[in-house]
Amino acid sequence: MNTMVQRGFETAEFEQRTHQIQRVMRDARFDAIVVTTEAEIRYFSGFHTQFFESPTRPWFLVVPAAGKPIAVIPQIGQGGMAGTWIDDIHTWPSPRPADDGISLLKKVITALPTRFGRLGMPMGPESILRMPAGDAKRLMQNIPLETADCAELLLRQRFIKSPAEIEKIRQVCQITSGAFEALPDHTQLGDSEIEITRRLRIDLLERGADNTPFMVAGSGAGGYDSIIMGPTQRTPQDGDVLIIDTGTVFDGYFCDFDRNFGFGHVADDTRRANTAVHQAVDAGFAAARPGVRMREVWAAMWQVLEDYGALGNSIGRMGHGLGMLLTEWPSVHPEDENTLEAGVVMTLEPGMTFAPGRQLVHEENIVITQDGAEYLTRRAPPDIPLIQ
Repeated sequence: MNTMVQRGFETAEFEQRTHQIQRVMRDARFDAIVVTTEAEIRYFSGFHTQFFESPTRPWFLVVPAAGKPIAVIPQIGQGGMAGTWIDDIHTWPSPRPADDGISLLKKVITALPTRFGRLGMPMGPESILRMPAGDAKRLMQNIPLETADCAELLLRQRFIKSPAEIEKIRQVCQITSGAFEALPDHTQLGDSEIEITRRLRIDLLERGADNTPFMVAGSGAGGYDSIIMGPTQRTPQDGDVLIIDTGTVFDGYFCDFDRNFGFGHVADDTRRANTAVHQAVDAGFAAARPGVRMREVWAAMWQVLEDYGALGNSIGRMGHGLGMLLTEWPSVHPEDENTLEAGVVMTLEPGMTFAPGRQLVHEENIVITQDGAEYLTRRAPPDIPLIQ
């Protein structure tokens, strides 16, 4: 698949992100924040590398109250970081377990102007400090600033996507939609889950995807009992249903949606359950608009499933945010009060247990617009595609 979507971002994108978080930081009385994960560092710097797959070295990015972010990183990353818009780069010869960047990070932080005496570090729900816990403790004990949680500030900012971010997610959704639509053309009875998903991965790459870090698959008679395992060597039989759920990436941004496939024929109760989850997505899509709370989107979908006699939902939520990570904050959950705004990218993922040990799940990706929502995926057909 040829693509016209620009890779990377203009410098103005990073300037806007930095200015936006700095406005929020002032309101929250932070002199600086420190981020440590691949997604957070890439979000503010544009530093895009696969090297975070190695857990050996910690990486730090300091966002001060004013000015550009400051990189405190292992020497091995200096050349890559110098290729971004960041120009204040401090390095040390990592790995150095006795002092793996902590004294250097402390020096950078203590040299910053202080107004509030507070440093933000992500420590709340859906946050990670990608550094040894002992190093984090030593840093907090040895800087002349109070350390406080800034996780929600970062999550809220990344909840709203820029037009350029949305186009990257749209691109990977379209690539993956095409691959799913073509899957029955190169699949037949007798193929194993692993064989089917291996061919799907190859097709995704040939269509222009960069990587598929997440691809699970499960099959069973008329449904399945898990959506997080597999694929396995199991060969779907006549009457089975196979779910494939994928998080595929284009230029650092994920899609996250699934498709169901029937083998030979689909039982009547399975067809009815598929109608239920398909209509539940319709209900969630109709409810999803600016000013609506996540719990209201959940309620719209659950009402449909309940009307169809759902025995339950074992997933715990029916969708979530989406972007640089496969799943982002917040959740489509009955207790989530977060409000949708234009620019939110999210998944709709109703699932229902319709018989003991049998469930169906259906997922699409959408973006919230000024007056409603728009599908980023190509909508699944109302009937489960059959593989003969």
